[in-house]
Amino acid sequence: MSWQETIIAAHTAVTEAVSHARRLQSDRYFVWQEDGSNDLAAGNGRGERAMTGVTDLYTKIEFDPWGDALGESLSGFGISWSLVLVEYEEDTGFYHWSWDWEVVC
Repeated sequence: MSWQETIIAAHTAVTEAVSHARRLQSDRYFVWQEDGSNDLAAGNGRGERAMTGVTDLYTKIEFDPWGDALGESLSGFGISWSLVLVEYEEDTGFYHWSWDWEVVC
């Protein structure tokens, strides 16, 4: 499975309300985007490569169970992750969660 398929599978294991790099018109959805790579140099070349990225959850539910479910799903697919933000955005009325993740290519 490619890294893209792995990331998509981890998200869709929680919900089909997911998009790559663009916001959906909904009250509850994930948006994910890759932001670079983290390569392990070895023997004058690349020994291993990992893609890094971020996932954002936008929800109107204060303690949304999708937050915990995404962490469990990422771990289940062997994706390392860190929850880096949970905030309420007064101007939109959304709770915004954000995870950084890294998946081996």
